[in-house]
Order: sequence, then structure tokens, then C-alpha cells
Amino acid sequence: MVVSRAKLVITAVTVEGLSQAEAARRYGLSRAWVSRLMARWWAEGEGAFEPRSRRPRTTPTGAGPEAIAAVLAERDRLTAVGHDAGPETIHWHLDRVGALSPVPSRASIARILSRHGRVTPAPKKKPKSAYLRFEAAQPNECWQSDFTHVRLPGDDAEVITWLDDHSRMALHITAHHRVTGQIVLTTFRDAMSEHGCPASTLTDNGMVYTVRHASKRTSGGRNAFEAELATLGIRQKNGRGNHPQTQGKVERFQQTMKAWLTRQPEQPTTLAQLQNLLDRFRYEYNHERPHRALGRRTPAAAYASLPRRTPGPNPQAGLTRACAPTRSTPARSPCVTAERSTPSASAATTTAPP
Repeated sequence: MVVSRAKLVITAVTVEGLSQAEAARRYGLSRAWVSRLMARWWAEGEGAFEPRSRRPRTTPTGAGPEAIAAVLAERDRLTAVGHDAGPETIHWHLDRVGALSPVPSRASIARILSRHGRVTPAPKKKPKSAYLRFEAAQPNECWQSDFTHVRLPGDDAEVITWLDDHSRMALHITAHHRVTGQIVLTTFRDAMSEHGCPASTLTDNGMVYTVRHASKRTSGGRNAFEAELATLGIRQKNGRGNHPQTQGKVERFQQTMKAWLTRQPEQPTTLAQLQNLLDRFRYEYNHERPHRALGRRTPAAAYASLPRRTPGPNPQAGLTRACAPTRSTPARSPCVTAERSTPSASAATTTAPP
């Protein structure tokens, strides 16, 4: 049987008659510790031998009730509007609005969310190290594009996106009844008129983007979009078949967009209403949503932080005029402007700029 040192000290003092100083010297302890032990024994008896919690009585750096309430409220607000609501995003928004001083750390926010049941445990996922990640070094070095289906009452819509690979900035999002090759070309030209020409594009092998692999009859041919790229000296890249990870950024963007759409209190019933929501989402995504891969910057901030890449030299005339942006990104959110009509209703028939 192992006898605790506390019992030995108490026995030496109460049975053997040693002084507290003598007991401290015998067992190599401090006189202050022995004094506190004897005070506990006189007050509590055998309870003095029970281990005491080492938890501090106060936590000056811990989150108080006000901070906890603010974290939970921000989590609920972000979740309700369809935004990411992890610890880093919550920290960014609280710090931005100056709601708390100081703002709890990301680790503290994560503990608050877990403690209050705001986190759903997820199964182990494939480690990020298993993926080969790439990113363009400059804005306009590469634009990714894809389109996705959105269900409307009694009808389907297709939403096409042009996304800057470097900054994740949504350059163009429009809704259409059906995305065709002409709409791909028209939306691409619209994006260029606002942001200039990219050095390259990255898409899947859908026939609206390329006909190189369609059949032997069209092998080696070009559709209107491919002809436009060749004319402007823009490199065309297409992902490997059955490998959507190559276009991972735009694929992930579309997931975020559709999750945001499903959480809106007023669901769209027409193409025009859907377009108004997409305009609002585009502004929020570009200007109000920090991105972890961008060092917690917004896509708009990342897009403006470096010079834009342009296509390589092209001897064809008109390249400079065609690639120069002719209008700038709106400075204000569409949320605070009057509702405008959707540009997509006539997208398929509008004559593209020269």
C-alpha cells in the first residue's frame, strides 16, 4: 500500500509531535505547503487527502457571456443566409464590424460552437494532401467556366459562371433557359468587356466549350467559342474526362452558390427573379465573403492586388481593342439598388460587341 506524502506529513505532526518546520525538512517540502496542508486537515479532516482541481478560479482571457452570444448569433446569421459559418469566417465578420473588443480567437470560437451544439461531427475525409492543388499566379491568367442546373417551378434554368482561377472572383454569372454554344460565347465576351481578356480558359469537354473530341467528323474543328479564343491568342485548356477535380474551383463555387440560393426566404419563380438573386450573391461572394485560400481576403481584394495577366503576343489585328475592358465592376451592391431586369432573357439573341 502506498501512503501519500500528505498522510505522512500529517501523521508526523499530529502523532509524532513534530513541528511543521521539522516535518517539512524531513520530507523535503516547503514550509508554506505543509502549513496549507495542515490548515486543510484541521478544517476538512480526511477530505484534505483528496486531490484538488487545478482549474483556475478565473479565466481573464476566456470568452464572456457577451462574446459567446455574439459568436452564436453570427453563426446563426451566416447559416441562415447560406454563407460558410466556420470559426475563421465568424472571426472575420466580428472583427470587421467591430462588435467585440477583443474578438475571441478562432480556437475559442470553435470551442464555443462545439460546446453549444452548433457543430455537426463529420466523418473523416480524404486528407487534403491527397490532392494536387494548383492556382494561377495572377488575375486573368486563367478563367474557369461551367454551368449548373437550378430548378424553378414548372421549369429548369441553367446558370453559367466565369471564375478567375487566381482570386476566385466571380466575373460573370447569368441564368438562362438553356446554355448553348452561342450563350457561352456571349457571356465570355461580356466578361471580357468588364475585366479584359484572360491568358487562358479552363473548362470541361462539353460541346458548348469544345468540339475537338465530339466525333471523327468534327475532330480538329472549332465551335464559335474556340474560334474566338484562337483569334484573341487565348490558350484553351480542357479537363480530363470524368475528372471534375480539374475544374474544382468553379465546381466548389457552384455548390456554394446553390446552397446560398436554397436558403433564401423568397425562392425565385422566374428567370428574372433568379438573376436578381444571382446578382446579389455575386456581390456578396466577391466583396463580403473572406476565403481561407486567399489569406482571409475577399475575392475582389485578391483580384485587385496584382496586375492582370494578358494573352501572349498575337499578330492578328484588333487584339488590343478586343481585350481592353470597357466597363468597370459595379461599386455598389445590387442589394441596395432598384431591382433591374435580368440580362439573360436576351442573352442568346443579343449581338455581341465587336
